[in-house]
Amino acid sequence: MKALEKKRESGWWWVPSLYFAEGLPYVVVMTLAGIMYTKMGVGNSEMAFFTSWLMLPWLVKPLWSPIVDIISTKRRWVLIMQWAMAIGLGSVALALPGAMYFRFSMASFFIIAFLSATHDIAADGFYMIGLDRSGQSFFVGIRTTFYRAAMLFCQGPVVMAAGFLEESTGSISQAWSWTFYGLSALFLALALYNSFKMPVAEKNRNGVAGLSRTEGLRKVVREFGDSFVTFFSKSHIVTALAFMILYKLPEAQIIKMINPFLLHPESRGGLGLTTAQVGMVYGTVGVIGLLLGGIIGGVVASRGGLRRWIMPMAWSMSLTCLTFVYLAFVDSHSLPVVGICVFVEQFGYGFGGTAYILYLISFSDGPFKTSHYAICTGFMTLGAMLPGMAAGWIEEQLGYGNFFLWTMACCVATIAVAHAARRNLGSLKSADNQ
Repeated sequence: MKALEKKRESGWWWVPSLYFAEGLPYVVVMTLAGIMYTKMGVGNSEMAFFTSWLMLPWLVKPLWSPIVDIISTKRRWVLIMQWAMAIGLGSVALALPGAMYFRFSMASFFIIAFLSATHDIAADGFYMIGLDRSGQSFFVGIRTTFYRAAMLFCQGPVVMAAGFLEESTGSISQAWSWTFYGLSALFLALALYNSFKMPVAEKNRNGVAGLSRTEGLRKVVREFGDSFVTFFSKSHIVTALAFMILYKLPEAQIIKMINPFLLHPESRGGLGLTTAQVGMVYGTVGVIGLLLGGIIGGVVASRGGLRRWIMPMAWSMSLTCLTFVYLAFVDSHSLPVVGICVFVEQFGYGFGGTAYILYLISFSDGPFKTSHYAICTGFMTLGAMLPGMAAGWIEEQLGYGNFFLWTMACCVATIAVAHAARRNLGSLKSADNQ
């Protein structure tokens, strides 16, 4: 027991690497894939539709979470997923130089997405097993920092490296192939490191609370079914579902078109930035704005409460869309101006997104709150997935300028559902504490 406690105190050896490994594949699938396909000439409609489908594993991951909970150990699940994702990233690199690169790379990305969603389940479970309560509290900021560091690394230095390789090789497909070989090697290193540094903090389990594996699985599935029924029996469920699906309606569309808009030439309505410039502007300046917005949003919400800040945050999500309307209609703009606009838009998204997360926490409070929050995040993913699938087609019909005006019109939905949710906050148990 003392040896286990000693290992639990060594979170510095594995928490940073675990959550960097958790964040990296998500950003690769959700953001890097879109940049790569845009550079390789895939149309916005096709790119947005198919890359939005990659969110499906995160939408339905609660359905197989009982399997991860019952079979084997969280540590083993984590390590198997990491080694498999390293191979998956290598398969993307192999597919890119071929004539059928889109079909094969998309298949690889979908497998990576499934592996990553499973890794999320196991990693978060292992975090609670590998650390005692005080350790969990201490490292919560560390895990978030390294998850976000993966975002910054992937959208900044990795994209800039791909841009450098594009210029030096003269081949976009070869440049991105080498980029994914590099990511595969990095993930191999993370998997190898975690294989040695993650503590053995649990026994190999065949069931739950002394039950057989089959009985344990039935028990967990039955409890999940009960949590599902109680979730849809909550008061104000219709308002809550509308909020979860529509609050991010404008941003869910913009996020798919930001990188194509920055990369496409002016003749196509874009800004004509290079890949390296996009890595610097969106992947560095934009991510910093997103992080600052989230931090400041958390600070003001903790002092004034969600009821006070939900409407200012909703307006923040809406008004910052104007920055891309400005960029789309102004003829001349320098790189610093583009950087400022991206920073403002991402800051508004981070600030406004705080209200979204706090509302989900408030709505999930009560019995089955862990399962209810997982269901909420499923609807959150659905609210991002469906508009994202249509965003490319809408842009191709309207052009970038009118597309961004369309997203401004969609802000009406954000304000409306935020107003409706605010009226019901008083009846949510934890609302006054957020």
